[in-house]
Amino acid sequence: MSILRLWTDGSWALRVAAIVGLGWAAPVPTAVASEAPPAADPGLSPAPHRMIVLTDIEADPDDTQTLVRLLLYSEGIDIQGLIATTSTHMRTSVHPESIRAVIHEYARVHGNLVKHDPRYPRPETLATLVKEGRPEYGMSGVGPGKDSEGSDWIIRTLETDDDRPLWVSVWGGANTLAQALHTLRATRTAAETERLAAKLRVYTISDQDDSGPWIRREFPSLFYIVTPGGDYGAATWTGINSVIDGIDNTTISNPWIAEHIQQGHGPLGAAYPDVAWGMEGDTPSWLGLIPNGLGDPEHPDWGGWGGRYELYRPEVPVTNPRTFIGGVPIEPETRPIWTNAVDEYTPPQTPENGRATRRGETSFRGFKETLWRWRDDFQNDFAARMDWTTRSFAEANHPPVPVLDHPDELTVESGGGFGLSARGTTDPDGDSLSYFWFHYREAGSCEGEVTINGAENAVGARVTAPEVERPETVHLILRVTDKGDPPLSRYKRVVVTITP
Repeated sequence: MSILRLWTDGSWALRVAAIVGLGWAAPVPTAVASEAPPAADPGLSPAPHRMIVLTDIEADPDDTQTLVRLLLYSEGIDIQGLIATTSTHMRTSVHPESIRAVIHEYARVHGNLVKHDPRYPRPETLATLVKEGRPEYGMSGVGPGKDSEGSDWIIRTLETDDDRPLWVSVWGGANTLAQALHTLRATRTAAETERLAAKLRVYTISDQDDSGPWIRREFPSLFYIVTPGGDYGAATWTGINSVIDGIDNTTISNPWIAEHIQQGHGPLGAAYPDVAWGMEGDTPSWLGLIPNGLGDPEHPDWGGWGGRYELYRPEVPVTNPRTFIGGVPIEPETRPIWTNAVDEYTPPQTPENGRATRRGETSFRGFKETLWRWRDDFQNDFAARMDWTTRSFAEANHPPVPVLDHPDELTVESGGGFGLSARGTTDPDGDSLSYFWFHYREAGSCEGEVTINGAENAVGARVTAPEVERPETVHLILRVTDKGDPPLSRYKRVVVTITP
């Protein structure tokens, strides 16, 4: 993991972070933001993750909600397809026109978004990416002669000369992807099919048709993130909209959504529909692709805005009707998949007096915690992006740029002390910054808790490595939050290998 791989939002941020990270002198930020960021330098900016979306838009307003948010992050995620599909909730129709309707509202604010980052794609480009799958449910839409515009587009995208993995973000049923794989296997050699399938990274919001289990069984090496079956309450993604006792749930409340997203934020905000069954249940399928310095999508077990997942074969109670897909029992899993993991999370405290941020006292444990622990951060980030649709660069907030004074991979001896520092960190708006260092225990192999010596909220920190009998890894996270409105957070992850 290199400095350049942990890139942050905004082309101005990319340039500063990359230059400082490579050891060159960075420009000193001014206290007053300029009217527009400098253009991204392609020599310093790593390629964004590419992604195709499968959406059962119109089955539930939350697909439209998620699409509104996604378009606000389209400068940092390379969207390569927006495919309308069916699901168990909408079995006989697809609605590409509803995707185009959201793009139309994006077009009305595109001119303002590029004031904040010139990489936002042109709406005409996005419109060419809208495709449709077959208006059939699940495996009834998979087989010889069942190709569609959507399945053909997946194959075409896979076959482009691009070494980057292709993420498939599945918000509804997965049968359009299943058809693409079916056709590949029928028309290409086994070696070519395996090569192309190896480029896929699939994140499915539960199973919303019977094609997901088929894909996992027939393509056992395919990278696949899912909580299998139709029991939504058992799924990690529900952490985005679950009301949790003992914490502040304001940022997922209807009044917050109305104030910060829907009203007074131009046509794209007005296009964000009210919550019906649940807010943005599909958004976690791509949150981890946002380049915020926290996650590495190739390592779902490291955790990030989209949750944390571990690779194992889950034992799903297949006879429990709650797990059924469309009223039909699911198949047992035949191989390991990336699925629910458990975090123990202790939210930090921010008291009125004394240390501004410190370790909290109340802990929560569960699979939803792997996602909702970041919820206030990514909701505030969404609100700031929505501000970008109507405000000038100087009037809006932009995320800070964390910079480490040392590599993001360290090797230390058991029991030894070492230092961490983020003194090169900047903010494009000249905002005051808060720091918080913490140990993400579940992301590493070291079972014990590693504590920060002294204040966790200083720009630098001292840590004592635990005693180990064999090499272990520890993940230490820096969270930098500005004091803008809304406050925005970015991160650095330091992976420490401890040797005996």
